[in-house]
Amino acid sequence: MKTTKLTTTKPTTTKLDLTGLKCPLPALKTRKALKSVQAGDRLEVHCTDPLSVIDIPNLIRETGDKVEIIERTQERIVFLIEKTDGGISPEQTGAG
Repeated sequence: MKTTKLTTTKPTTTKLDLTGLKCPLPALKTRKALKSVQAGDRLEVHCTDPLSVIDIPNLIRETGDKVEIIERTQERIVFLIEKTDGGISPEQTGAG
């Protein structure tokens, strides 16, 4: 009888420093960085552009990933994006 070994890996978090960049660069660079992140892993994005609180969540709605703002101060905004398997759920499109 053959046994199967199940291995689990912890999600990795990649940090992306976009401080000092202005719209639309934070969203564009976040989109590019997400292409290299594996499903289940996270991307921590640091921004100083106040418009990123609109642009990055809108981008993540398009990609179907998950995002939360983990820090928001006068100086910076930090997003934590979790890469999903890439499928947009019916709830996200309004078709559910």
